[in-house]
Amino acid sequence: MMSGAERRAAAERAVIVQLDFGSDDLAEQIDEIRLLVRSAGAEVCSVVQGRRHAPDAATYAGKGKVEEIAAELAAHAADLVIFNHELSAGQERNLERALQCRVIDRTSLILDIFAQRAKSSEGKLQVELAQLEHLATRLVRGWTHLERQTGGIGLRGPGETQLETDRRLLGIRVRTLKGRLARLERQRGVQRKARARGEVLSVSLVGYTNAGKSTLFNALTHAGVYAADQLFATLDTTTRKLWLPEAGHIVVSDTVGFIRKLPHSLVAAFHATLEATAEADLLLHVVDSASPARDDQVADVNQVLAEIGADGVPQLLVLNKLDLTGLPPAVERDEYGRISRVRVSAIGGQGLPLLREALAEIALLKTGGMRRGSSGAAVLLAVDRHLDSDGSP
Repeated sequence: MMSGAERRAAAERAVIVQLDFGSDDLAEQIDEIRLLVRSAGAEVCSVVQGRRHAPDAATYAGKGKVEEIAAELAAHAADLVIFNHELSAGQERNLERALQCRVIDRTSLILDIFAQRAKSSEGKLQVELAQLEHLATRLVRGWTHLERQTGGIGLRGPGETQLETDRRLLGIRVRTLKGRLARLERQRGVQRKARARGEVLSVSLVGYTNAGKSTLFNALTHAGVYAADQLFATLDTTTRKLWLPEAGHIVVSDTVGFIRKLPHSLVAAFHATLEATAEADLLLHVVDSASPARDDQVADVNQVLAEIGADGVPQLLVLNKLDLTGLPPAVERDEYGRISRVRVSAIGGQGLPLLREALAEIALLKTGGMRRGSSGAAVLLAVDRHLDSDGSP
């Protein structure tokens, strides 16, 4: 068993590359990629920055910047370069050839974190599917020793190149994974229909990764879901019943956190899981109210929700981490008396009774609306998807 010091000593040392194409939030992007790298288990030893009008076609960063990256690799004895951008397969190969080390992009980094975090069998299937579909864009002609061999027993004829074999086997595995995930999706659809028939309010927690969703989920349901100060601490959707004295049981689900530029392969692979979000009656949109980038994070989450068809689901903004902002807990309503926001601290417990009361009010309106044949929760909330500069209403 390795000690903590030995594990840290064995961690890969990474040089981060962050180029500026005119972004207004460059500092936040660098902070985020640092946290992503640490979440993957690597050590950040240097950050190389530069400004460009457009990516270089061959190496993304350009010849001069590649030389600077090589100098940083040598100076820090690093063995990995991570671009906080999406690289093409050709750019990745050219960079590895020039730098003589492994080079990965933002998508590969996030996929690696997902592979580490997935615990359930379905989560592992979803991550493997995303990795294989990403790998399909990276297959190159690297196996020329088997290409169209003409001599020897069993090797005569045109045969099949290794590249073609890799693609065929990869395609078979992708189809198998999609079939297994489709069966799981059908099973979950049956369960959701049963809950809908029971007139139970279905609530999904959504939010930017590390906003405190899992901590809030645990505080509400005592589920014991793993929560940590790292990105994508948990991937697998967990569903629990929550008893509200005023309204009875509701169903609450904790989902995977979102992030800016979430790889499309991950959105597609996690479609079965994210579909539960689109079919929820209510989204608790958990926001890190202490983050200076909270407005951008809210926008990024809403963009992913739109991609999965959940942008029409009513939202209740939950402004979390009040222990870091000093603001008091509160329930905010609009001029019509509809709930718009709840301010809480999931880790400290402040405001949680107010959130439970808000959920009970929404649940009662839903069940009453269903009995009357109206749209129920669709008219409960005044959704305010923009935060003021200080995080307050």
